[in-house]
Amino acid sequence: MNRQKNGPFFHISKRKDYPWYAAWGIRAAAIVLALVVCAVVTMALTGENPIAVYQTMWTGAFGTARKTWILLQNIAILLCVSLAVTPAFRMRFWNIGGEGQILIGGLATAACMILLGDKIPNGLLIALMVISSLAAGAIWGAIPAFFKAKWNTNETLFTLMMNYVATQLVAYFIILWEVPKGAGKIGIINQSTEAGWLPQIGSYKYLLNILIVAVLTIVMYIYLNRSKHGYEISVVGESVRTARYVGIKVDKVIIRTMLLSGALCGLAGLLLVGGTDHTITTTIANGRGFTAVMVSWLAKFNPLTMVFTTFLLVFLDRGASEISTIFSLNHSFGDILTGVILFFIIGSEFFIHYKLSFRKSVRKEA
Repeated sequence: MNRQKNGPFFHISKRKDYPWYAAWGIRAAAIVLALVVCAVVTMALTGENPIAVYQTMWTGAFGTARKTWILLQNIAILLCVSLAVTPAFRMRFWNIGGEGQILIGGLATAACMILLGDKIPNGLLIALMVISSLAAGAIWGAIPAFFKAKWNTNETLFTLMMNYVATQLVAYFIILWEVPKGAGKIGIINQSTEAGWLPQIGSYKYLLNILIVAVLTIVMYIYLNRSKHGYEISVVGESVRTARYVGIKVDKVIIRTMLLSGALCGLAGLLLVGGTDHTITTTIANGRGFTAVMVSWLAKFNPLTMVFTTFLLVFLDRGASEISTIFSLNHSFGDILTGVILFFIIGSEFFIHYKLSFRKSVRKEA
């Protein structure tokens, strides 16, 4: 009599060592497969030529010099926020409050521009804007960190609720400072004098923001991987109990790290209000605080790798907008293609870190 050994059809096990080139090969294959699936979806839903759609996505990002600079500016701001939340994530402190910390930093910047714009020299005004935006973001990040350190509160819910508080604070001051009264918005701040506007390098409007974030990326990489503070963040993230055993003051590390995280989100607010938009709205963060979570996770909390993941997400977003315009499609269609591509990229990480082993049939002669 033949018998088949019972057991699960397959089981999942963690890979031990996997060459880097094989990992990137899987990611590349996932992107190619995603593009094939997107082509099928495009033809099925719209009847459009998928090659033309892909060309339109590229044109939307790099079609003109202006589009390229806008792409680089969007990459810089999103990368800045992603770098900001990464130290907290490495510490396993789930800072979902980047959105609120950006808003508070932007609000502090706008307050300096509106209240002091015509009273002090421009150089001193910009210095105060920098200090106030960093301080405001740091305080906003330190509040949930303090409660986490002292009473072990849920940082995810706490930081998320802080976003709503920041949004309402911004909404309040917009009504207070609105121009003209009853407009419901502030408009361009100091448009005639440009007081508090960050300096422009040559004829390139966004170059200063890009350079600041480029330097910040290198500094953050060194901080996380070569400094004592970075080591302490990693140990706390691995095991709080181990960190305490080796003498690390966990509460101090939590608060210090969130001060840094909040301050850098405040810097993003400064770059938006003082560098590009020159106004403040409740939507100026544009969801970057949440998108940064995906950027940081996809990059495995590596600041250098974040440059590529940020580019991917911003490129897909710009491409989706261009598709909607050129082909007169609902913007949701572009988001569908973006979602498919991200699904395959994120899914590829499973096959990089885990493997499937299928059950082998075992037959015994009775």
